[in-house]
Order: sequence, then C-alpha cells, then structure tokens
Amino acid sequence: MDQNPMPWFEIYVEEMSRARAFCEGLLGIELTLGDMSGGEMEMYLFQGEMDLPGAAGALIKHPIRKPNEQGHLLYFSVPDCAITAKWAEQAGVRVFEKKQPIGEHGFIVIIGDSEGNVVGLHSWV
Repeated sequence: MDQNPMPWFEIYVEEMSRARAFCEGLLGIELTLGDMSGGEMEMYLFQGEMDLPGAAGALIKHPIRKPNEQGHLLYFSVPDCAITAKWAEQAGVRVFEKKQPIGEHGFIVIIGDSEGNVVGLHSWV
C-alpha cells in the first residue's frame, strides 16, 4: 500500500467561524474555503494535497451531520502535544487525557474541540 488507508476526513461543526478560528489557532495553519460551500453547507479545507500520501480533510457545517463526542477519533500531528493541549485548554476546551506515551509511536493527548467533538493530538516529543 503506497498511501495511508484514510484519504479524507470531515469534522462536523455547528458554528464555522468559531471552529475555523479554533483549528487555525490549535494547528498554526490557515484553512481555505472549499468549492463545495453553498446553500446550507459550508466547507473549509485543511492544507493538504489529495494526490499525496496521507489524509486531507475539512471542517464541514452540514444541516444533518452534527458534531459529538461519541464518534470517530481523528489525530492531528503537532510538534509537542502537551504544548498544543495547553493552548487548547486556554481556548476553553476540555483536556480528556493528558500527554501520555504510546511506546515507540510517540505521545498523544485527547481534547475536545470548539464544537463538541473529541480529537487527538500526536507528537514524537
């Protein structure tokens, strides 16, 4: 297999401006308006290229799909998950699991996001 098995992800949101500001601050990136926005749906894309290995994805505001804590868990790669988790906590979200080692695979933290989803942070330090 020459690519990770998950090529695309969607994180559902209630309020796009709040979710976008949270993700941009958390990851230090800028999301871009997706071409599928319009009507009742709004999409902002994470930086990435669909033709490269790994996953690309977007924040999605959708009239039917809603954020929640019970769904899938996606992990963002960050330089140091403890530092990023501290930023998230200061932004007003809950840290569910503090930084913990996962053996030779680095470290993880589990946090809430601004919309009520749960997301993971992964780092090698």
